Amino acid sequence: MQRRRRSKASESPDYVFKSLAELKINAPVVHIEHGVGRYQGLITLAVDKTVQEFLMLSYANDAKLYVPVSSLHLISRFGGGDQVSAPLNHLGSDRWEKAKQKAAKQVRDTAVELLDIYSRRASRQGFACEANEQDYLSFSADFAFEETADQQEAIDAVRRDLLSPQPMDRLVCGDVGFGKTEVAMRAAFTVVSSGKQVVILVPTTLLAHQHLENFRDRFSNWPVTVGELSRFKTGKEQDQVIEGVEAGKVDILISTHKLLHAKIDFKDLGLMIIDEEHRFGVRQKEKIKSLRSQVDILTMTATPIPRTLNMSMHSIRDLSIIATPPAKRLSVKTFVRKLESRLIREAILREVLRGGQVYFLHNDVKSIQRAAEEIAELVPEARINVAHGQMRERKLEQVMSDFYHQRFNVLVCTTIIETGIDIPSANTILIERADKFGLAQLHQLRGRVGRSHHQAYAYLMLPQDKKITADATKRLHAISAADQLGSGFTLATNDMEIRGAGELLGEEQSGHIQAIGFTLYLEMLDRAVTAVRNGTKLDFDAALDQGVEVNMHLPALIPDDYLPDVNMRLTLYKRLADCKTPSHLHELQVEMIDRFGLLPEPAKVLFQLAELKQIGEKLGLKKIEAGPNGGRLQFTSTTQVEPITIIKMVQKEPDTFRLQSNDQLSFTIPMDDAKQRFEMVNNILSRLLPAT
Repeated sequence: MQRRRRSKASESPDYVFKSLAELKINAPVVHIEHGVGRYQGLITLAVDKTVQEFLMLSYANDAKLYVPVSSLHLISRFGGGDQVSAPLNHLGSDRWEKAKQKAAKQVRDTAVELLDIYSRRASRQGFACEANEQDYLSFSADFAFEETADQQEAIDAVRRDLLSPQPMDRLVCGDVGFGKTEVAMRAAFTVVSSGKQVVILVPTTLLAHQHLENFRDRFSNWPVTVGELSRFKTGKEQDQVIEGVEAGKVDILISTHKLLHAKIDFKDLGLMIIDEEHRFGVRQKEKIKSLRSQVDILTMTATPIPRTLNMSMHSIRDLSIIATPPAKRLSVKTFVRKLESRLIREAILREVLRGGQVYFLHNDVKSIQRAAEEIAELVPEARINVAHGQMRERKLEQVMSDFYHQRFNVLVCTTIIETGIDIPSANTILIERADKFGLAQLHQLRGRVGRSHHQAYAYLMLPQDKKITADATKRLHAISAADQLGSGFTLATNDMEIRGAGELLGEEQSGHIQAIGFTLYLEMLDRAVTAVRNGTKLDFDAALDQGVEVNMHLPALIPDDYLPDVNMRLTLYKRLADCKTPSHLHELQVEMIDRFGLLPEPAKVLFQLAELKQIGEKLGLKKIEAGPNGGRLQFTSTTQVEPITIIKMVQKEPDTFRLQSNDQLSFTIPMDDAKQRFEMVNNILSRLLPAT
């Protein structure tokens, strides 16, 4: 129960994406009112004799801004941590306000367009699969491993989609080797046992062949026919497979992009599974899109491309994240090094001497043979072979089969090994000219090793004499920093931030995202989508409102002797600020007690302030303040409180309540201790709530 609650709280896509936990000193952050500054750490200050913790931000001209932790909902990551190109605003200037308003106008148009796509998708009727519970449980029981919690969640979400009549369009983002294939197999079983066909689209011939073997093995106890379309098959064999598909004799077809060029009339296609979407070109994706309206779509990737991630963030596509590694899996140790003969020999020899295998990636077919000969001279103890995409199909298949069966131990290859080759004994990879690869590609290549319980190593090698670009430096920094298991999703957001996210629905890059940061852009878009969907007028000033300011003149913080880890405190402050309901607050409180022990008094006060804030937001208040002798409430122009309610309170108890200007109600009540203060303020707020 505890594990489920914790994983739910910390692994939702929104939380993973917006988390401030990975903030480093000097990283750019966005304050909704003051713009882009630089994070300088958490600092404890005494204000009005009350100790509180603040986030310290620096702005242009060395200006400092101290943000109370109760206002962390106003802070978001800039969306990149790219300290070079992130702007630095001046406190008090109107440039930030103008950038925000320009983005707001563009966001409104995007929201309308997004909802048009969403409503067209929601109005279509698809095919609802049959449950076939008994068979499904029997098939699931054949899985040789124990499902991780979020793998099971992804499986359940996909199955729910398939059993519903609305067409599925789900993205499963799980790191390399985290069990996405099993999600696909369960989905395929559900569809095939309902009498429909499944097509699995993969980017490479090698991956198609490996999937063919895995699927045949997994479905061996069932009357299911699995076919393959790839260049490993002769023309005659391919024609036979196509005939089988059109006649309905092939239930599951695994194909490379050949499928997109061949004219195949499926007898009854129910599900399309796209493996590693980022490997398909724009035109190929357009072709895939033409199939989308008729069939369920399941996309699987380790590092989603920016626009795909972007659309998933906005519920245009559903998103499942598999973030938990399989048991006993170790993260791959990653090193960025200059290319040296000594390093190559040392890395290869260490792996060979422990009985393992090595990938040496040299991405140039013309000189690959020479590279293999040089390695043979350098490491005569190794047995070496070569693999690249221009080899004859049978030859390539033979080389990969020999490598799998450990007939040699060093494979000099191109990026042909990028997806799907699962060789547990290969645990070292050396990548030449690592600066030439994209972030998703580097992550995929690194994922070829470390697929068993042995420690794996990845060497990203750079040329000795050539200068590498700023973007390449950022990519290499991101990949070496993200060496934790399950970092594919974080890397995808990094990729989005390094490359620029691009317009959600178009080709051009967005200047607005660069000006205000990706996280704030997403938040504005989210609010715009909600307003358009509900048919309400969108007031961006209200939408970007700071929320209710609550000050009870009491120490409110997570003491560092209770939780010394600064980043963990920051994360919890952020989660507390983002809580929307009393039940969210309660869940977080239970989790903290479970993890760190009983809450000290200042931490309890934090939760009570958050509770008052939620009530204040419901009432449409701007400020709640209370001290030992009384306090005041300030109302917004859109408050839900009836004026007559306030007038009656003032008339009935003139010694206690007084109306100050049109928007403030002050009260004079002695409230020395904290408990009394919270009870009194809660009591006043409950009197202001509209009668139900």
